[in-house]
Amino acid sequence: MGYEESTVNAEPVVDWVNDWDWLDPQWGTDAIDIWNAVRDITPMAMTERYGRAFMPVTMEAVSEIAKDTENFSSQWVSVAQPDAVRRPAPPITSDPPHHQGHRRLLLPSFSPKQIQPMEDELRSYCRGLIAELDGRDTADAAAEYTQHIPVHGIAQMIGVPDSDADIFRDWIYRNFQLAPRDNRVREAVTAEMRAYFLELLEAREKVPEDDLATLVAQAEMDGEPIDRELQFGYLLLLILAGIDTTWSAIGSGLWHLGTHPDDLARLNGTPFGDPLWLTMSEEVLRYYAPVTMGRRVIGDTTVSGCPVHAGDQVLVTFPAANHDPASFDRADEFVIDREVNRHVAFGLGIHRCLGSNLARLEMKVAFQEWCAAFPEYRVDPSQTTTWTSGQIRGPRNIPVRLR
Repeated sequence: MGYEESTVNAEPVVDWVNDWDWLDPQWGTDAIDIWNAVRDITPMAMTERYGRAFMPVTMEAVSEIAKDTENFSSQWVSVAQPDAVRRPAPPITSDPPHHQGHRRLLLPSFSPKQIQPMEDELRSYCRGLIAELDGRDTADAAAEYTQHIPVHGIAQMIGVPDSDADIFRDWIYRNFQLAPRDNRVREAVTAEMRAYFLELLEAREKVPEDDLATLVAQAEMDGEPIDRELQFGYLLLLILAGIDTTWSAIGSGLWHLGTHPDDLARLNGTPFGDPLWLTMSEEVLRYYAPVTMGRRVIGDTTVSGCPVHAGDQVLVTFPAANHDPASFDRADEFVIDREVNRHVAFGLGIHRCLGSNLARLEMKVAFQEWCAAFPEYRVDPSQTTTWTSGQIRGPRNIPVRLR
């Protein structure tokens, strides 16, 4: 990508309780084991790599932080160097009382009424991706399938072409893999995104279309036009929060089914309307939840007995909470037909994921179409699947044998 990481400390982690680093390669491959090991010792790990930052690993601690908007601000939604430039991306980066107005603007576009009609077109798109694999014995299920689906869905909603997908993927990589350690990368990629979306907003202001870019370009709050920088923030959020998150969840599910043939066999021949598809998707979200979120501490308080102080950072580790045995029966097992599954993959509190309906639809359709086309596929054991570390965790390549 032309960038080199710049960090005070990028040495491998040897003590996850007192020196965690979500960009350490171990996080990508062993995150679940890491959270479980930390939980055996303490509900809150800490690090000094990004300034003082804490990592809760229990459902109780995660819930306490996510629901406390008086002591924890969402202005910082990732853990990074304290002097990193942070741009607003409402509503996810907004606190009360402003948060509600920002969320109210976008929420109708992601309601079930708006999302469900996308299913038929999305199925056709997935089948088109699968058709390109016709006659093949092997494939990369991530690069050739999962990574295309959420890009297509979000691009359609915003009103930008699928042909810009590589641009979006590059932005996502630099934002989540490089920027937390290197402020130069953060500034460069933000400038690129800003130029792209400001041009789009100006175009929609002149010639409106039936898309989210037009909705944002014409948005008002309390009868006044919304500032252009905030409009940019809305679109920034949709790209960064609506693509890598879902393709990581889809990829994790396909990796799981490709390495657990008994679970895959349970789905073979199962009608698309059968509730097993729903329970399987929800268990993927619980077990392989891809997203963690940051908070800035703005008030001195305690979390599960651990004192935190204004200026500290917190990594709200929703995936770790999903593995807390105090909240889930057989928490360490993937249970494909789990009936009671109150996972927090989409977050908690006022910032619960705006796009959960879209993500669930994309996951359901992607799983159903893939499994129908390749009912006996397997992840190739002779090759390595690479998992990303950082804010969004998921497989970046999934080498599979299709038959």
